[in-house]
Amino acid sequence: MLTGAPLPSAPGATLDEPVSETLKRDLRGIAVKLKYVLLPREQETAIKELRKWDLWGPLLLCMVLSAVLSATAPQGQSSLVFAAVFVIVWGGAAVVTVNAQLLGGNVSFFQSVCVLGYCVFPIVLASLLCLLWYNKVYRLVVCGLSFAWATRASVVFMSQLVNPDRKILAAFPVFLFYAVLTWLAFIS
Repeated sequence: MLTGAPLPSAPGATLDEPVSETLKRDLRGIAVKLKYVLLPREQETAIKELRKWDLWGPLLLCMVLSAVLSATAPQGQSSLVFAAVFVIVWGGAAVVTVNAQLLGGNVSFFQSVCVLGYCVFPIVLASLLCLLWYNKVYRLVVCGLSFAWATRASVVFMSQLVNPDRKILAAFPVFLFYAVLTWLAFIS
């Protein structure tokens, strides 16, 4: 029977909380995960935090990268560039994840996509910095550093989930994934 009394909520239930609280919590979670990508020194803590996957941060980073690269695209091709970058980020992360799983890695699909998506942050930063100055040497240095940063941050995580004798086989697709994204940032 309907009595009009509120239903008891389970501990941790978020259906009754205001939207602003949900957004704050999610943004704090994104900031924490980005901190571990920016400072990959605390490996044990970072791995524990990154095991709690979410796709909001990677989606946000993908949207920013797609928007920045499409803003610098030739006239009439911005929507094509936006779509291409979006597909490359999500499709590439899926391919790298499936490769790690086929190599016997102990990683969930969404957890790996989450880590790879957060590790795109240095390339997003490089694409924004490349908007400031169109000098080839400057772009080469900025994009090279972002590539090394993104690759290292993700390989540190991925290498702990794959057998030691298969680390190179798991790291090579990661290398290619970030190389393509860095190249797009460099030529934009």
